[in-house]
Amino acid sequence: MGDKETRNHSEVTDFILVGFRVGPELHILLFLLFLVVYAMILLGNVGMMTIIVTDSRLNTPMYFFLGNLSFIDLFYSSVIAPKAMINFWSESKSISFAGCVTQLFLYALFIATEGFLLAAMAYDRFIAICNPLLYSVQMSTLLCTQLVAGCYFCGCISSVLQTSITFTLSFCASRAIDHFYCDSRPLQRISCSDLFIYKVVTFSLSSIIILPTIVVIIVSYMYIVSTVLKIRSTEGRKKAFSTCSSHLGVVSVLYGAVFSMYLTPDRFPELSKVASLCYTLVTPMLNPLIYSLRNKDVKEAVKTVLEKKNTIL
Repeated sequence: MGDKETRNHSEVTDFILVGFRVGPELHILLFLLFLVVYAMILLGNVGMMTIIVTDSRLNTPMYFFLGNLSFIDLFYSSVIAPKAMINFWSESKSISFAGCVTQLFLYALFIATEGFLLAAMAYDRFIAICNPLLYSVQMSTLLCTQLVAGCYFCGCISSVLQTSITFTLSFCASRAIDHFYCDSRPLQRISCSDLFIYKVVTFSLSSIIILPTIVVIIVSYMYIVSTVLKIRSTEGRKKAFSTCSSHLGVVSVLYGAVFSMYLTPDRFPELSKVASLCYTLVTPMLNPLIYSLRNKDVKEAVKTVLEKKNTIL
């Protein structure tokens, strides 16, 4: 039996990404939807990174983290969107085994890193509001760099483990992945291996990523709310809450979409795809909008850039 599974596993050279089960007439509409959303992701996130790098007023820890958030959003959407758009026009809808491994690894790397980064951003807001006099000392350039490096390191370790255990499974049941990208959940559906150990490990990995980050975010905001409520002036409270509203919006959108996808029963794969679409494409599109529309510094920086362009023209 073991030899048979090994042989079946080694014979898999590619997979078929089934994508959305819709009629051919809707493929053009979906392609255009993906194209518009991906164009907005490129414009929003590249624009955000450019503004943060070029405007000296945004040379603060908060915008250092935000620049990395834009980088992550840009790249994990780029891992998925181009291939999905190509498959709308492809007859075979195939992806090589190596391509599937790479896609899962990069996607898992960036999505896990984003979870850790959002926790680091919550800690940054906690220091800024609860210890404003010590903010510049505590949130030093070195600490910010270490926090971001730690986020990428933890994301990488998580991704290596997730990808490794997923592709030790034997895929002798089918080559057709009922999704628009390579993800661990639809891959396990086409495996003929015993999934008990796999499910235990993946659940443990998810818990290690999600629980600590949520705890850090919740505890940080408990202290923030407690501190803000002690501020006597209404204007002071409003200003303090406004610095956190963008971050809370991003956290709500990301975790809401992730939980929706993983809590959707396997018998509703199309709902799972819609939830996946929300956090793989919609979330990276919304994040720059949330920060630019709710943040006075970013709006002023954008205004300065536009004024410079008008002057040149």
